[in-house]
Amino acid sequence: MASTSSSTLTISSSSTLVDAKAPKHSSTSSPQSVTLPTLPLRTSKATAFCRKLARNVMAMATTGEAPPSAVATDVASVEVAELPEFVKTLQEAWDKVEDKYAVSSIAVFGGVALWGSTGVISAIDRLPLIPGLLEVVGIGYTGWFAYKNLVFKPDR
Repeated sequence: MASTSSSTLTISSSSTLVDAKAPKHSSTSSPQSVTLPTLPLRTSKATAFCRKLARNVMAMATTGEAPPSAVATDVASVEVAELPEFVKTLQEAWDKVEDKYAVSSIAVFGGVALWGSTGVISAIDRLPLIPGLLEVVGIGYTGWFAYKNLVFKPDR
């Protein structure tokens, strides 16, 4: 494990900042000070990867081609993932469609209609009395449906 340094950071409650400069540290700590240990430096795989990537970019910029070691490690680090079953099924269904233009057009127009309907609903929702009235109508219809179809045993 990496060794930590023994230096500490001292914050005193009586110190003030003057001209955005920290006050000079005294060798003795006052009774109102808090001493915090410094955090250990951590190196991670991400920073090593970023450094390697920066070296590869510099090599490509200066020579015009990637170093051979970078190509080998990049290919080895890329994981090949199989497509999920849903995507495979979707691709097979798309391949069976004869008129792809019509299906694509219907999908686009369906998306536009959905977007337009959300705009209409939000506009209706902003009106002062309409949302409350529609809520009362919905509660009334739910009550009527339950009374008509769910309350009496022969109609269930």
